[in-house]
Amino acid sequence: MLKQPHMFGPELRRLRLAAGLTLTQLASSVHYSKGQLSKIETGQKRPTAEFARLCDAALDAGGALSALVPSVPTTSSTATPLDEAGADMRRGTTEPDLPGRAHWPLPPSRRQVMAVGAASVLGATPAYAAPAPTAALAANAGPYLLVTCRDLFHQYRRLGQVSPPITLLPALAEQTRALGDLAAHSEAGTRSALLNLSARYAEFTGWMAQEAGDDEAALSWTKRAVGLAEEAGDRDLASYALTRRALISYYRGDAAETISLASTARSPRLPVRIRGLAAQHEGQGHALAGDYDACLRDLDRARALLDADHPDPATPQLGATHLSDPITMITGWCLLDLGRPRQAAAVLDEACARLPVHALRTQARYGIRRALAHALSGEVDHACAIARELLPAVRAADSATIRLDLRRLARTLARFRSRPAVAELSPDLTAALHTSLG
Repeated sequence: MLKQPHMFGPELRRLRLAAGLTLTQLASSVHYSKGQLSKIETGQKRPTAEFARLCDAALDAGGALSALVPSVPTTSSTATPLDEAGADMRRGTTEPDLPGRAHWPLPPSRRQVMAVGAASVLGATPAYAAPAPTAALAANAGPYLLVTCRDLFHQYRRLGQVSPPITLLPALAEQTRALGDLAAHSEAGTRSALLNLSARYAEFTGWMAQEAGDDEAALSWTKRAVGLAEEAGDRDLASYALTRRALISYYRGDAAETISLASTARSPRLPVRIRGLAAQHEGQGHALAGDYDACLRDLDRARALLDADHPDPATPQLGATHLSDPITMITGWCLLDLGRPRQAAAVLDEACARLPVHALRTQARYGIRRALAHALSGEVDHACAIARELLPAVRAADSATIRLDLRRLARTLARFRSRPAVAELSPDLTAALHTSLG
């Protein structure tokens, strides 16, 4: 017999009886078999965090059962580098400046060739393809440089929706460095704008590193983004960096750290967008902890702040750019963490229908969670149909964070392995879980 940590089984039985429910009734509510529930109550089977959340919601336990399941932090394995230089660029450990900066023009390095190749696919000219940046030329070309580099950044973001992150990371790292190099040769106004844009590149590189499964590199690039922004006179990005760290903690399953980090960005002096994103992540942390009221309170605060945001079209926007109504989508996301899959499925059905067709990474991220919500609601065939339609997008995104929900979906469907839809989906689902360019 397995030893139940913190006496989860007896507490589940106590709460079930206090609610006046039989094993059969609770089993029907959480879509587990009566036998599985009985084994968990008697300590013969360990509960999962997913199961604890479902029971918390069904028994109105306010997260008490989730608190009895030991947290097992999710760690992302470092993506395998394409080569030694690729590893350095992903982690930002190479010299920040491009080689030979004082002696431009030089033959392009392999890194530059990779970045030029990515840009040519996008139909845009990379920043460092400009003529040798003498002080006079950089001053005259300032407005053109800014427009071109901003356009290229938006193109990279679009490419990030349809490409594995590991294929973009070398080019993004090189763009970050190239912009810093151009800034050094530019007049003051253009220099500040280029450094700010370089910071956005570094922040996006950090997100792609997290998507590639390398949290260490993600934190390193986020730190680099803060340094570039501060050099440009923008000290607000440091607070945004804490919200990025909060999101990494969320994906690791650490509710307390997620809440703690996100709550540091509440200061009224911060831009409303940063405060709104921080409130959103704080709400996600409370959902992970099973605190329904605190979660919805923070999401309401996030909605008010993000609605008050009036972004400068000349400055790339922080956070997600492919969600027309991000808080509604995140509400559905959080309802699943709160053990309310049926409510989550209803919200995610509506929100996912509004996603842009070209945003494959975003479709995969929220669509797989939608499939998981339907599976946990007992709508197994529908969940399989959703997942099958999304598998090409999942493979295109090649995302470590999306695979976390894909694993949850696979574990949930395994309880229904005798169903034809599950048996048919299983080989392709398994392949998607183990396919990675990293």
